[in-house]
Amino acid sequence: MVVPGMHCAGCMAKVERALAALDGVEEARVNLTARQVRVEHDPALEVPALVDALSAVGFASQPRGEEVAPPPSAVKPLLPALAVAGFACMNVMLLSVSIWSGAEGATKELFHWLSAAIGVPAIIYSGMPFFRSAWSALSKRTTNMDVPISIGVTLATALSLYETMNHGQDAWFDGTLMLLLFLLAGRALDAAMRDRARAGVDALLRQAAPGAMVVAKEGGLQWLPSTDLVPGMVMRVAAGERLAADGEVVSGASRFDQSLLTGESAPIAAASGDPVLAGTLNLENPVDVRVTAAGSGTTLAEIARLMEASGQVRSAYVRIADRASRLYAPAVHSLAALTFAGWMLAGAGVYQSLVYAIAVLIITCPCALGLAVPVAQVVACSALMKRGVMVKDGAALERIADIDRALLDKTGTLTLGRPLPDPVTLDALPADAAAVALGLASHSRHPLSRALVEALAARGIKPAELTEVGEEAGQGLSALWQGRKVALRRPDSASGIATTLDIEGQPVWLIPFADRLRPDAAAALDKLRRLGIEPSILSGDNPGAVAEVARETGLTGQGNASPQDKQEAIARLQGAGHKVLMAGDGLNDGPALAAANASIAPGTASDVGRQAADLVFLGDSLEALPLAVRTARSTMRVVKQNFVMAIGYNLLAVPLAMAGLVTPLIAAVAMSTSSLLVIGNSLRLAGVGR
Repeated sequence: MVVPGMHCAGCMAKVERALAALDGVEEARVNLTARQVRVEHDPALEVPALVDALSAVGFASQPRGEEVAPPPSAVKPLLPALAVAGFACMNVMLLSVSIWSGAEGATKELFHWLSAAIGVPAIIYSGMPFFRSAWSALSKRTTNMDVPISIGVTLATALSLYETMNHGQDAWFDGTLMLLLFLLAGRALDAAMRDRARAGVDALLRQAAPGAMVVAKEGGLQWLPSTDLVPGMVMRVAAGERLAADGEVVSGASRFDQSLLTGESAPIAAASGDPVLAGTLNLENPVDVRVTAAGSGTTLAEIARLMEASGQVRSAYVRIADRASRLYAPAVHSLAALTFAGWMLAGAGVYQSLVYAIAVLIITCPCALGLAVPVAQVVACSALMKRGVMVKDGAALERIADIDRALLDKTGTLTLGRPLPDPVTLDALPADAAAVALGLASHSRHPLSRALVEALAARGIKPAELTEVGEEAGQGLSALWQGRKVALRRPDSASGIATTLDIEGQPVWLIPFADRLRPDAAAALDKLRRLGIEPSILSGDNPGAVAEVARETGLTGQGNASPQDKQEAIARLQGAGHKVLMAGDGLNDGPALAAANASIAPGTASDVGRQAADLVFLGDSLEALPLAVRTARSTMRVVKQNFVMAIGYNLLAVPLAMAGLVTPLIAAVAMSTSSLLVIGNSLRLAGVGR
């Protein structure tokens, strides 16, 4: 079970004692770091009893649903090899400096043997990622980019050992380790970017309750996990609970928060006969709901399937790398073989011909090409992070650089996603009425009450002293003030979200609430247009609310859009040749975020919105959108420059190596220099977006 309120050893003891006191509990062990408690109990003891026991000692809790193990990290297996290669490379280079400085005789031989003692084990260990990949390819009678790398590393190491044992002039342990260091660094950077991406489907399915209290035919109650719910069962849903399945209200009436599913900012009233959806929150009154769809049949699960179908990597540079990998290995093998055969025919001998062939294998190593994209992405992502924009998938920078259309959800994206009281009405309230309103609202945790408290407190209003304060679920607050009855209640009639301030002996005040545009929204949208991107609104909210925001922003808009509608709108634009950016925050935006060419969500978005989006902006300002586009376009310019430098290096270096003008050591240094040039060029992105 999850118990988020635990924060100290005293909390741990209190939770464990409360659970251990229940009949049927065998053991309760708290994990304070994870804010969880593991309970071993008799199956006859149901989960609600555990929740009630913790509630009685002041701890809110909920059952923990079954969790899918996260995918293994792509970068962690590379870090030990990278660390060993770096440590060994530094030490061997120190020994090599002495040899280059003129060490002779026994000193040079000692340093060669020390280099071998450090280098050979380090090369074997650090080269394992390449050796395993190469062997896997060769065992299937195919090849990949790791095959020539592994051959070059193996031959260079063997030849260096041969030189060391035969008192030769040169040994190339330093060059081999340098090669592995840069190759591993490139792969680790790329893997780090891949680890940023997170699957949103599991987060989406966790929005449904893990189970429900089911009303038995004979009238009894039994708690069942959501996996055991079937159509026809009747769930009893208390106020403040989420629904575990889709259904139809059979008794009672309440209001439900469906904003995460539909984008509708106002709670939806539902009474007998009305449909309700899994994952929505019952705000006011207990209701009985007959299950119509459970498990994989719910609307929530359907959205998850849409997201899963849409989620795919769409990177042109990945496709280029795939094609290059098919051509690289045979091309390099052919060049090395030609070099060896050519020098043999020229009478250079087996040893010297092999040295030149190894130099070709090393100098053609695609290290600079491998670093061209990930280094630029990492630097750009770090620069964006400093400006409050998190990039989860570096490949998204490539996609967002090409967009020419932007579709923006209304609630929580263009707007702040929370209702705020009308400032004109608050300014018109008499001082005593404002004080009463603040005093009443401060006694409730209802979203409208909290927004009213925040707005009035910011105006310097002091709360009035009230007595006999009471709150009736779904109706509002009442109290006595100076002997007069006062209330902050649901209005008898209102066209939008509102509350009524009723003070005995005074006129009744209607305080309307509305969602507000994000700060700098107009300026951000104008910047998008100047970047050649046409924005428009695509929202699940009601058409009236969408039309109002469209008038304020000057955008075109579509309301009442379901998750499928949003996907179809994106598909139509993509079919017309447009590159689409989707900005959204709710569960209903998840499939659209996954289907768009690139996607962005605010930090206040649902778990699903944040998981499905490529980028997440943490502040309130919509300026994050043009900032992300400018940064992405700068990154792609640098990536293209990196590719030009890396390819140019190979066109220059390969002929020199084949001509015998390059030793394996010089080849490794040249390869490292090209990599450093690529890294240096990428570091220019550190100041992008300022």
